[in-house]
Amino acid sequence: MNYRRLGRTGLKVSEISLGSWLTYGGYVDKEKAASAIHHAYDLGINFFDTANVYMNGEAEKTVGNALKGFPRKSYVLATKVFWPRGEGPNDRGLSRKHIMDQCHASLQRLDVDYIDVYYCHRYDEETPIEETLRALDDLVRQGKVLYIGVSEWTASQMEQALKTADRYLLDRIVVNQPQYNMFARGIENEIIPFSEENGIGQVVWSPLAQGVLTGKYQNNSDFPEDSRASHSNAYKTMKGYLKEEPLEIVKKLSVVAKEVNLSLSQLALAWVLREQNVASAIIGASKPEQITENVQASGVELSDDIINEIEKILIGGKVNNG
Repeated sequence: MNYRRLGRTGLKVSEISLGSWLTYGGYVDKEKAASAIHHAYDLGINFFDTANVYMNGEAEKTVGNALKGFPRKSYVLATKVFWPRGEGPNDRGLSRKHIMDQCHASLQRLDVDYIDVYYCHRYDEETPIEETLRALDDLVRQGKVLYIGVSEWTASQMEQALKTADRYLLDRIVVNQPQYNMFARGIENEIIPFSEENGIGQVVWSPLAQGVLTGKYQNNSDFPEDSRASHSNAYKTMKGYLKEEPLEIVKKLSVVAKEVNLSLSQLALAWVLREQNVASAIIGASKPEQITENVQASGVELSDDIINEIEKILIGGKVNNG
């Protein structure tokens, strides 16, 4: 496993990280989830991602329980705050109250003393950015959070946060968590250049287009048993990829993968990691063997010829979800 610095910080995270969206605390039972997390750790993954809203808090509990047997200093744990966690008017967003309430709740569910990376899960139009950053800065000063980040913020929103932090000497955001894969490339033109200039790293979600870039889906109706698409909740989030055009692109990419003796998932992950601003790619896995395959993408360098061949396929397919 190779490790990269998270933005301009000294923190090093594994190029492949393990997430828990829709899986742990969800359709993957606790024993299988723990087995997958332990296997990931054994293979060198030191970065584990979750969120307070994943499976209504159950994902945090599952991840926290699975990591209990390992020294706390040996892994990097990330969770998030923003989305509703109740019906009350203050049970959502990035107000000081909601951030403090949810950080303490996440610490309890994860059963840890501190969170390594705490993300603002989306931008909050209703809360002044200074209020949000002061709350996060207080958590850092209290030792409950080590680094702060954002997810799916625009470059202008991140710029506003950096200027505010510098003006009031508050802790700066060091990481952004966007969607990024061969079909969703929206961060390339603006987010990555801005982040490189300002010391912000990317930790990308859905690098395998929610499993479509593994090649397991041959058509848009007959899904393998126990695959993500076979579960209704997961299918809702990935149906955009399960159309004729992206599936045709997947077939062409599979040929390229064979040319370089990689699986399609390894090719897709190596392609994401070709961007040096990407610190880590978050995979979701229900089975240990999936993790074994995916971690082998770490350290793979694709030649310019292969990258150009992939580019021709993607441009020809004209599929872009972001």
